[in-house]
Amino acid sequence: MSTERNTQLHTSEVLWKLTDLYESLDDQQIQDDLDFCHQEADLLQEIQGKLAELEPPVFARTVRRLERIQENLSRIATYAFLNFSTQVKNAEAGAFLQKIKEESSKINRKLVFFNLEWAKMDQAVTDCLLAHEEVAPFHHFLTNLRRYANHLLSEVEEELLVEFEPVGTESWLTLFEKVLGHLQFGEDKRGEEEVLSDLYDSDREVRRQAAQELTEGLQSQLHILTHIFNTILAEKMISDRLRKYPSWIRTRNLSNELEDVTVDALVTASVGRYDLVQRYYHLKKDLLGLDELQDYDRYAPLPSLPDQQISWPECRSMVLEGFRGFSPEMADIAELFFEKNWIHAPLLDGKRGGAFAHPAVPDAHPYVLVNYTGNLRDVSTVAHELGHGVHQYLAREQGYFNGDTTLVLAETASVFAELLIFHRQLDILEAPEQRRAFICQKLESIFATVFRQISMNRFENLIHNSRREQGELSADALSDLWMQSQVAMFGDSVNLSEQYRTWWSYIPHFLHTPGYVYSYAFGELLVLALYRNYQAEGAASFVPKYTHLLAQGGNQSPYELLKPFNIDLNDPEFWQGGLAVIEEMLVSVEKE
Repeated sequence: MSTERNTQLHTSEVLWKLTDLYESLDDQQIQDDLDFCHQEADLLQEIQGKLAELEPPVFARTVRRLERIQENLSRIATYAFLNFSTQVKNAEAGAFLQKIKEESSKINRKLVFFNLEWAKMDQAVTDCLLAHEEVAPFHHFLTNLRRYANHLLSEVEEELLVEFEPVGTESWLTLFEKVLGHLQFGEDKRGEEEVLSDLYDSDREVRRQAAQELTEGLQSQLHILTHIFNTILAEKMISDRLRKYPSWIRTRNLSNELEDVTVDALVTASVGRYDLVQRYYHLKKDLLGLDELQDYDRYAPLPSLPDQQISWPECRSMVLEGFRGFSPEMADIAELFFEKNWIHAPLLDGKRGGAFAHPAVPDAHPYVLVNYTGNLRDVSTVAHELGHGVHQYLAREQGYFNGDTTLVLAETASVFAELLIFHRQLDILEAPEQRRAFICQKLESIFATVFRQISMNRFENLIHNSRREQGELSADALSDLWMQSQVAMFGDSVNLSEQYRTWWSYIPHFLHTPGYVYSYAFGELLVLALYRNYQAEGAASFVPKYTHLLAQGGNQSPYELLKPFNIDLNDPEFWQGGLAVIEEMLVSVEKE
């Protein structure tokens, strides 16, 4: 069935070219690169205990050598991960991924000393080193490492944790991907993406059946998924306790280079406007002519929404035209992804669900994965991931250590790209009823990015704290907490059935990147503010500043990078401003 759809959409040949990284799993260059990393790590161990004694030029060279090791490891790990992502049922691909994780662990164990010595180094010595012109390019990277000083363990303990990493959380994450990748839903034995796509169908029976099939599939593996969740929750609990983190979310906030007060302001402001979600879904119930809106009706298209299958060539044109209307440079970079086979688009048996953009390494290029089913939502997803891709492509000039962007700003580029395409598509529609339906669809997308992600952040808060206070959680306990977080958002506007209770179990962010989800809400509300600036300033003034922001990658904190836009992330009024834009959109469709 997916083969037929791929043919119809012209995605069958939209496959990425991993040979830009390595020729095959047997490529001798992989072993050569691993050997280089081992040898360099061994040589660097000779300065263990002497880091503070190095002259600035020698210290700078040491940092560059570390960066080269990590860049080589990242190239190999990227190849292993991307190769596995499209064939999670392939035992050889899985074994190779695990092998690379284990080899990386062995190499990184040898380098643990650097972070420990640097974090504990006397401030006067670090100030002297950081002031040197050869060290200056790594100033932000090195300063940021010292923020973890109070959370580091002894060298022996850190080495042991790195050694066990491949058979710890990483192994459970691979199992999660394999379980979801092997799952087949319904009598037609369809994949996850095809079933989820049916939740957007105009036929209510198709939506109801899809919800039932998704639930039944998840239920069949719920005992395994529950065990995976509990194990990863426990691992983080132990790690946070050993490292003396005051809360489960502190590690993510540190990684995002945000103060806790900033995240609290975002979450509090968003939860305080759950009424917008409830107002909208009460309205949608009436627009659909339903007595009650069921959970499987949430994504139902409104009757006036153009119902069309969008081929891959059409999607490409829509996205590139939308980008070009904002910035020709942005469109030119995005076009490289289509022309040079940096995208993997078809639906395939064993391909992981969802979508992502992977930055790879600076001397290569990013890769994008989507599961393209041909609806308007998928066009938005392609724009979203290409927003990431453009950001990653521009940031690669900063090098490996400085090009890595915090999650909150990484989501800004993707969400901004979505908004560009939305306005492009809206301008084409002339009929008032079609424009209203299209704005409603965008509102639902914004709700999914802001309020749904914040409700999932609240679910994470519940499960992490409950695991720490009560011990292992049953599937029913996890489902109860899921429903608690969802009912708080939807109120009485949507009937959440028993089958919806287990839908926490297929969401990978909870496991792969605990605390990640608030980054989406951060990005969306920030983008709404930035877009208002764009409309007020005009392209000539705004676009260069925006492009510069993306090109800086992670060489400064979010607070510093956003200064040119006069944004205060700790000001509750800033977040309320983004929420006010959402309410304006809602009022516009309520008045129709």
